[in-house]
Amino acid sequence: MLLKTKPADVFVDRHNGPDEVAVAQMLRTIGVESLDQLIDETVPAAIRLKRPLNLPAALTERAFLAKFKQIAGQNKIYKNYIGLGYHDTQLPPVIQRNILENPGWYTAYTPYQAEIAQGRLEALLNYQTMVIDLTGLEIANASLLDEGTAAAEAMNMFHSQTKKKNTTKFFVSELVLPQTIDVLRTRATPLGIELVIGDHRTADLSDEALFGAMLQYPAADGQVFDYTDFITKAHAGGFL
Repeated sequence: MLLKTKPADVFVDRHNGPDEVAVAQMLRTIGVESLDQLIDETVPAAIRLKRPLNLPAALTERAFLAKFKQIAGQNKIYKNYIGLGYHDTQLPPVIQRNILENPGWYTAYTPYQAEIAQGRLEALLNYQTMVIDLTGLEIANASLLDEGTAAAEAMNMFHSQTKKKNTTKFFVSELVLPQTIDVLRTRATPLGIELVIGDHRTADLSDEALFGAMLQYPAADGQVFDYTDFITKAHAGGFL
C-alpha cells in the first residue's frame, strides 16, 4: 500500500503547530466556520488590503537556504578603514568555536523567552567572574548595550544619582565618537540635560551645574590621552 506523504522541508508543516484537524476544532469552539470568517469578524475592513499580497510561491526550507546562500555569496568583504569605533579585530578560534558558534549559548533557554539574550547574559556573567578572578577586583562590569546607548544610560544614571541641586549639565569631550554624541543628544533632550561639548584639555569644570563628564579612550581621532589632569580638575569641581 502506498501512502502519500508531504515533503519534510515544507516550512508551514514544520513550524506551524496546529494541523487542519486542530484548526477546525478551534474554529468550532469559537463559533466560526473558517479562518476567513474569523478574519472578517475581527479585523475592520477599513484597514484590510483589498487585494491579495503580491508574493511569489512559497519555497521549501531547502530551496530557501540554497537561494539565501547564493544571494549571500554576492557580498564582498573589505578591510575596514572607517575608524571612529569601527575597528578591525582578531577573533581567536577558541572564542569563536566555544562561545560564538556554541549553540548552548543561544538555544534551549526559558520556554517563554527562547532567545540569544539569555545565553549572552550567561556568557557575560562568566566573563565578569573571570575578570574578578584575574584582577582581584570586587566587581567587574559588562554590557549588552552598544557604546552610544551605554553612554546615554551612564549619563542618565549620573543625573539621577547626583545629590547636588540644579545640576543639569553634562560635559562631553568633542573627541567622543560622533555617533555616541548623537545618542547622548537624543537622550538628554527629554531629560532636560544640557550637553556641554568641548575640548577636555581646556574645559571649565568649576560650573556647579555640571554633574558628570564623558571622555573617549582612544579618542575619535585616534589619540590616546592621559586624562589625569582632567580627573583631578573634575574631583576639585566636586562632580566625580
